Amino acid sequence: MIHSMTAFARESLNTDQGTLTVELRSVNHRYLDCSFKLPDVLRPLEPRLREQIGAALARGKVDCLIRVQSHPGRSGDWQVDTGQLERLLVAAGDIEARLDNSRPLSPLEVLQFPGICSSEDHSEEVLQKAAAELFKRSLADLKAARLREGEKLAQLVMDRLQQVDREVETTRGAMPELMQQQRDRVIARIEELQVEVDQGRLEQELVYMSQKADVDEELDRLEAHVGEVRRTLGKGGPCGRRLDFLMQELNREANTLSSKSTASSTTQSAVELKVLIEQMREQIQNIE
Repeated sequence: MIHSMTAFARESLNTDQGTLTVELRSVNHRYLDCSFKLPDVLRPLEPRLREQIGAALARGKVDCLIRVQSHPGRSGDWQVDTGQLERLLVAAGDIEARLDNSRPLSPLEVLQFPGICSSEDHSEEVLQKAAAELFKRSLADLKAARLREGEKLAQLVMDRLQQVDREVETTRGAMPELMQQQRDRVIARIEELQVEVDQGRLEQELVYMSQKADVDEELDRLEAHVGEVRRTLGKGGPCGRRLDFLMQELNREANTLSSKSTASSTTQSAVELKVLIEQMREQIQNIE
C-alpha cells in the first residue's frame, strides 16, 4: 500500500471538563517531524503521542493541536491548599523579618504562587485519558486518509508510466526508418556534390553516424526503470525516496535521448517523456 504524506484529521469529544478537540495535519517532508500544541494539563502526554506517531508514520511533517474548550457557565470550586499556604506564609514572614521596609503579601499575590489554589472539580487523569484515546482515533483517521490519497497518487503515476511505454515503443519502432533516412540523406548529398569518395571510408562514416544516433540502449534503460517503478509501487510501503531516485534516472535517459535525436519526431518524443517524468515526480514528492 502506498501512503501520501498530505492529510488532515479532526476529532472532537464532549467531556465533563469541556469539548476536547484533536487536529492532525501532515504534509510532505524529507523525514518525520512532529510538533505539538497542547494545553498545560495535557503536556505530560507529549512523549507518548510522539511515540505513537513514530510507530504509525514513516515520513512527513505532522502538526498536532489539542484544545480543551470549557463549557460556558461551568467552573469548578477553587480550593486552597492550606498546608502549602502555611508554608508560604512562614517563609514570607521569615524573609519579611530580615528585610527593611518590607510589606506583607497581598491575597492576590498569594494566589499567584503555584500550588496554592486549584480547581479540583475534575480529575486531570480523566482528561488525559480521554485525550489519549481521542488522539488514537485521530491518528487512525490520518493514516487512513494518507492511504486513500496514496492510492490516488499511485494510480496517477501508473497512468503516466503507460504513456511512457507508448512513447518508448513509438520511438523504437521509428528508429530503423530514421536511421535509413539519415543514411539516404548523406548519400544523396554526396551525389549532389558530384565528388569522388572512398566507399570503404564512406561506409565507416555511415556506421559511425549510426552508432552515434543509436538510442536502443537509452530505450532499454527507460523500459528497465519503468519496470522498477512499477515493482516499487506494487511492493508498497515507504518508497517515496526510491521513486524519486528512479525519476532522476528516467530523466537522465530522456535527456540523452533528446541529445541524440536526429529527427523532430524523436525530439518531440523526448520532450513528451520529460513532461511525463516531471508530472510523476511532482506526485511522488507527496508519497511517504
